[in-house]
Amino acid sequence: MPKGIYKIPTPTNEPVLSYAPGTAERETLKKALEETRAKEVEVPMYIGSEEVTTGNKIAMTPPHDHKHVLGYFHEGDSSHVEQAINAALGAKEAWASLSWEHRASVFLKAADLIAGPYRNKINAATMMGQSKNAFQAEIDSACEIVDFLRFNAHFMQQIYDDQPSSSPGVWNRTEYRPLEGFVFAITPFNFTAIAGNLPASAALMGNTVVWKPAYSQVYSANIIMQVFKEAGLPDGVINLIFVDGPVAGDVIFNHPEFAGLHFTGSTAVFKQLWKTIGQNIDKYRTYPRIVGETGGKDFIMAHKSAYAKRLATAIVRGSFEFQGQKCSAASRVYVPSNLWEEVKGYIIEDIKTLKVGSPEDFSNFVNAVIDENAFDKIAGYIDKAKANDMNEIIAGGGYDKSKGYFIEPTVIETKDPQSLTMCEEIFGPVVTIYVYHAENFEDTLELVNSTSPYALTGAIFSTDRYAIDLAAKKLVHAAGNFYINDKPTGAVVGQQPFGGARGSGTNDKAGSALNLLRWVSSRTIKETFNAPTDYRYPFLGE
Repeated sequence: MPKGIYKIPTPTNEPVLSYAPGTAERETLKKALEETRAKEVEVPMYIGSEEVTTGNKIAMTPPHDHKHVLGYFHEGDSSHVEQAINAALGAKEAWASLSWEHRASVFLKAADLIAGPYRNKINAATMMGQSKNAFQAEIDSACEIVDFLRFNAHFMQQIYDDQPSSSPGVWNRTEYRPLEGFVFAITPFNFTAIAGNLPASAALMGNTVVWKPAYSQVYSANIIMQVFKEAGLPDGVINLIFVDGPVAGDVIFNHPEFAGLHFTGSTAVFKQLWKTIGQNIDKYRTYPRIVGETGGKDFIMAHKSAYAKRLATAIVRGSFEFQGQKCSAASRVYVPSNLWEEVKGYIIEDIKTLKVGSPEDFSNFVNAVIDENAFDKIAGYIDKAKANDMNEIIAGGGYDKSKGYFIEPTVIETKDPQSLTMCEEIFGPVVTIYVYHAENFEDTLELVNSTSPYALTGAIFSTDRYAIDLAAKKLVHAAGNFYINDKPTGAVVGQQPFGGARGSGTNDKAGSALNLLRWVSSRTIKETFNAPTDYRYPFLGE
């Protein structure tokens, strides 16, 4: 069979469509939304070659219209977790032995399917199932997942190209094999791209995967799985199950072939999983790889030299896009006293024009939060802020869940930089602003660095290069993704690899080769062409 040194097509970021009035993409997406609303679907689990139904059906409803039913998914139990593990292990040898270019081809084809015939379908599913507006869905469920799939194939080739040097008479080689066992992927509700990337990145490197998505993201997860199957992903490589977290964990984390966890979700859950894995370490064939991206209490820090309007725009976009339900969303802001009145005026002016409602109406900037639990939690934070005399609600503060889980974009001005909403992750459309004396910039940097246990994203706004340099140095551990004169959201695959440290995760940078390296185990091979025939070394001579 002929062989070659294959080169992955050079990836470029998928262009973001505008969906502006009069564009063709706007009309086709609206049609897809109508079709999505009109049709009830039943979503099975995908285990090996089977589409598994259980009869235990759970309704999927739009967060912005929770009385409407989009369809149902079939919930499984511990027996289905065992079945998924067995399917993954059964598929492992053939998948791991498949030439890497064929694994790449599957996911490159999946990228083309999402960019093309599935684009409207997956965007409509994300808009309806997760209440994202057209633009937020486009940058997530179309562009970012396409970028992950294409760039990951490119990064895989880079990893395989990384080979050691050899001395005369010797050829040294490094092979990168998948982990010994199966990988467990746990994915969140807020990004369809993350939901697809976590199982796909591990599978690309030759692993087989058990994938458990958030129940509130199953609707679009089903589309991802349909794409993978149409792209030619063999049965058992990725097994999609809908099982309660503790039930799944009890089976998986006690299995000797458990080899890795790829997780995005809350810090508390990730810490508990890590503890469980540690307690069970003697049960495993190998030390499991643990990769997690968790919470954030992301900041914007402004210097007295910043442009007020640019700062205000970053606050509004960074805090309220997708209802603040991004791990990277701006949640605490530090504004110097010389700028505050101007910045405050711009923010209030902008918020007056922000429309809140269904993503099916393209004029709505803010949509619903994901479910009733999230709604109640966020509303509780707003109520506590209102009850604190150190706080003033300068915009928003209202909420209503009669039709959908709608919370007004809310801005809190606080006199206490350690107040509840300055410190705790809220994961909703709420931002708290602390106004500091304009001459206390360096002291306030220390405050930014010490207030939160998280370290995911952050931004500095300034036109003073010395101030920017000082902030970058003082906040070196405070954010894994650091932005200069930009909002702390919107990382692009291949441009800003994403992840944070401290309480925000293991900082293994999705969208880079660093993440893919976690899903391989290397073997170094030394081949000697003319092996010695005498044990004696020259130094032994008389």
